Amino acid sequence: MWQFLLAVIGGFALLVWGADRFVVGAAATARNLGVAPLIIGLTIVGMGTSAPEMLVSAMAAWDGNPGLGMGNAVGSNIANIGLIIGLTALIVPLRVSSITLRREFPVLLGIMLAAYLLVADGDLSRSDGTVLLLGLAGMLVWLVWLGLNSRGDTIDPLLTEYTEEIPVGMAMPTALGWLALGLVVLLVSSRVLIWGAIGIAETMGVSDLIIGLTLVALGTSLPELAAAVVSALKGEHDIALGNVIGSNMFNLLGVLGLPGLIHPAVVEPEMLSRDFSVMAGLTVLLLIFAYSYRRRARRINRFEGSVLLLLYLSYIGLLYWSIAPQQI
Repeated sequence: MWQFLLAVIGGFALLVWGADRFVVGAAATARNLGVAPLIIGLTIVGMGTSAPEMLVSAMAAWDGNPGLGMGNAVGSNIANIGLIIGLTALIVPLRVSSITLRREFPVLLGIMLAAYLLVADGDLSRSDGTVLLLGLAGMLVWLVWLGLNSRGDTIDPLLTEYTEEIPVGMAMPTALGWLALGLVVLLVSSRVLIWGAIGIAETMGVSDLIIGLTLVALGTSLPELAAAVVSALKGEHDIALGNVIGSNMFNLLGVLGLPGLIHPAVVEPEMLSRDFSVMAGLTVLLLIFAYSYRRRARRINRFEGSVLLLLYLSYIGLLYWSIAPQQI
């Protein structure tokens, strides 16, 4: 078991580093080619936080383990809300802007409903994957349109952050070098991580879906946890919350869509009845907390953060008890 655990830990570390170098190289290359910084920020940089999940999902499906990719998509969304938002709000109560309530939350709820309807028949088909990936492309176009049509102080702080992360003055050979190195590290690390994750699943006698919902989802969400806490401590609450909402959109459209396109598979009934329900329930609860109809200032306070965190830990406990009989 230890070699599988080391492979997963090393794979996660290299995956995060490779994703960062790939995004830096791709963004600098695009800038050198004359692409507008706003478009680079909203597409290349904006998708950077979900790049590890998308690549792991794609490689797992390519290796014949689509359940790991599906579990990663839904499990990451559950961890993003229950663990990341819950723990961040427990440390620093999060203010919620009105534009987040009016724009991001309705889109996330719509995407979640559409994803559920596509897999409700118990099958993630190639057509389902195509629809989800087309939705991802449509969302990117929508984000670019929003950015181009924003004016003055109405510009979303998250869009500004994405634009500011684009490297300036990087020579084309250096940019291409980072792009190539990042891509190679991403491919190698994802294969190592998947090998370790599947090895753990086989050793424990559980499905790759369970490993995707827990170990892989938690590992790919840890960088976002660090980013959310740092943003909240700096007072950038919109960025902390916006990163999570945006990541959940990317996960449902891209991370869930890729397994369907690459390796169509049956969706386990437990995923629909248990995992999708938990994801939907946490999302709706987050919206209720964010709306704060009893308070003048919309925010997610420490008590509400502790509720989200407790629900996430309860979900992990539920998964443990669901596999415990298999260990006896």
